[in-house]
Amino acid sequence: MSQPSSTARRGRLLRIGAACAVLLALAGYLAVHFTTGGPGAPRCVVRGPGENGAAYAMQPEQAANAATIEAVGSSRGLPERAITIALATAMQESGLRNIDYGDRDSVGLFQQRPSQGWGNARQIKDPVYSAGKFYEHLVKVPGYSRLPLTVAAQKVQRSGFPQAYAKHEPDASLLASALTGRTAGAFSCTSPGGDGKRGEPERVRAELIREFGPDVLPRPGAGRDQRATGGSGQVVTVPAEPPSTAAGGGSGRHGWEVAHWAVAHSSELRIAQVSYAGQVWSAGDSGQGWRKAGEGSVPHPAADSDAVIITAAH
Repeated sequence: MSQPSSTARRGRLLRIGAACAVLLALAGYLAVHFTTGGPGAPRCVVRGPGENGAAYAMQPEQAANAATIEAVGSSRGLPERAITIALATAMQESGLRNIDYGDRDSVGLFQQRPSQGWGNARQIKDPVYSAGKFYEHLVKVPGYSRLPLTVAAQKVQRSGFPQAYAKHEPDASLLASALTGRTAGAFSCTSPGGDGKRGEPERVRAELIREFGPDVLPRPGAGRDQRATGGSGQVVTVPAEPPSTAAGGGSGRHGWEVAHWAVAHSSELRIAQVSYAGQVWSAGDSGQGWRKAGEGSVPHPAADSDAVIITAAH
């Protein structure tokens, strides 16, 4: 039997190479769709400083989980580095999705295992609980804030692929910078539009307290106006600085932390608008991101530089 000519072999190799390239391109396209939901789908974006700054996009579910991870770390007084480590870990373990499956009995954002003492499956599926357990173990790692991210994460997770955490560090750092409030107005989401149902301010208050802790809202009787009970009607009013720092004058960082948290949870909590520091995010004009109060058609509550004003859909 005659051997195939070199020209035929080259042609076959070229066709195989072209087919592989198409498959890789398709895989990349599907990966982008999996992360952002595809063109026109609601999504959230965090952007770095400058016109050409880095950007990281995610679906609302992922954004809400990321904001919860940050809030739980903040409630424990942990530094931004701890939050970056936690976000990178959850990005690798679950893609910031609260999944109910994984290797062996692993579940949740951090793929924690009931059989290894992390709690039962129902507890681990609660993002507040699972984030708290991650931080509980992280702070026991000596000098964790000075360790390479992969080392710190691995000491908590005991993963079979410890180097995998490293690739998420740039995006986790960018996200942590926004969610901690260090970068103002850097986090925004597009809204799918209202479903006609009213938002529940009491649920917004309950989630704020559950994730940030009881000091995030003033206690009843702490003041003379509506801020004493965290707002009235469809409005929830959150002090821009927690009680521990407000007396000495704060940077407004906590205000942006809460404002970004509210935008991240806007879909699930039916939040129509968030106003802070002279800027407004509105679900009805969410494609515009954060805008100066009074610009365009965005209605807004009275400006209040020392409070975040969260308005539930009504």
